[in-house]
Amino acid sequence: MRRSDSDYFPGMFPAQQPVQRLGLGLAALGRPAYINVGRADVLPVQRTAQAMRERTRTVLDAAYANGIRWVDTARSYGSAEQFLAEWLRERGHQDVTVSSKWGYAYVAQWRIETEVHEVKEHSVERLRTQWAETRTLLGDRIDLYQVHSLTTGSPLFEDLALQHELARIRDAGVLLGFSTSGAAQGDTIESAWEIEVGGRQLFGAVQSTWNTLEPSVGRYLAEAHTGGWRVLVKETLANGRLAVDPPPAMAKIADRHGVGTDAIALAHVLRQPWAGVVLMGAASVEQLESNLAACRVELTDRDIDALRPLARDAATYWGERAELPWR
Repeated sequence: MRRSDSDYFPGMFPAQQPVQRLGLGLAALGRPAYINVGRADVLPVQRTAQAMRERTRTVLDAAYANGIRWVDTARSYGSAEQFLAEWLRERGHQDVTVSSKWGYAYVAQWRIETEVHEVKEHSVERLRTQWAETRTLLGDRIDLYQVHSLTTGSPLFEDLALQHELARIRDAGVLLGFSTSGAAQGDTIESAWEIEVGGRQLFGAVQSTWNTLEPSVGRYLAEAHTGGWRVLVKETLANGRLAVDPPPAMAKIADRHGVGTDAIALAHVLRQPWAGVVLMGAASVEQLESNLAACRVELTDRDIDALRPLARDAATYWGERAELPWR
């Protein structure tokens, strides 16, 4: 590692402010189309590459000004890595932790209407290609490199050559992790925990979906945290659904606290002691500022009791997510 542990992972110690545990994800900013509800209405009318570059820069500036020091991106987020690299060079910020992912390739060619937006492949060839692309753009700024959307069916679990290729990146000082999706996130975490290369665990971080509607992976994330892994939480607003169409019970809690339901959803994630980095997916400064209101929310036991019944069956939740259109 090129920094001390506390610098390498800002906010890794318990005596931290809520904002130090927040990060900005670039899935909604690096490409013209995505599945997040409530995103299209706040983006520029013409989502050209230049317009999205400017929007990304504006949101990054606002996030940094508000104390955000973690940015998460991916090779498949369109031009997100490029936009982030340009912003880092222009602003000169050295205190921003950067995580990215490999495994999906962006193939939409900046089209909003297209049959396929990204193609997944967990192979040595894809890793070598995308790691080289990431390094070309971001150099040594990558602190955490993640397998994008690992599942128990991924060939990674049987591909020893791929595991050893990943270990080369790990041994060069980059923390390795993976993101999870689907109703069996916990099974994936358990399987990945067992992978060792060179007498050491291959991975040291996990990024999973946990939110008020889909908390099923919580026990596994708590165990990973206890075991020393860094835990990142994504899709904290259920791809915007908790902000745009929240359950009435959540809306009542938001009214009591004088904030939006997005802030309540984020505060619910921040309430989890194992959640090291809680990612926001804001597509505008206004969305970001609304999200940041979570930092001043202190949920009561009564609030938590009211939120608990909102959890959906995991299979139902992921089935609904699969139906969200790219726009």
